[in-house]
Amino acid sequence: MLKIVVHEIRGYCPVYKVGDSILIDDPEIILDKTDALCTHALSTLLHYALILEHDWCPVKLGLTTPKEQEYAYMQCVDPGKPYTEGGTVIFKCRRIKGENE
Repeated sequence: MLKIVVHEIRGYCPVYKVGDSILIDDPEIILDKTDALCTHALSTLLHYALILEHDWCPVKLGLTTPKEQEYAYMQCVDPGKPYTEGGTVIFKCRRIKGENE
């Protein structure tokens, strides 16, 4: 099971606020434990969710440093200003054992 938390927002995001979370238990997004879903971010998150849930290897995937290998960092594809009116959301992901972690 993966818990993905909004770690930082650079610019403006109409969907997320810092601290929002998404819970994924392959193949299901646990909707009643998920604060929000954005189509801009979902493509990136789902790209890594399956592999991270089954073979936690964020250092090998280039999603973190060896110092923080219990987390994977991903970001929304919206580049923000000056290119769009939105902003980039940085997500911090970790593997958990149950919904209450």
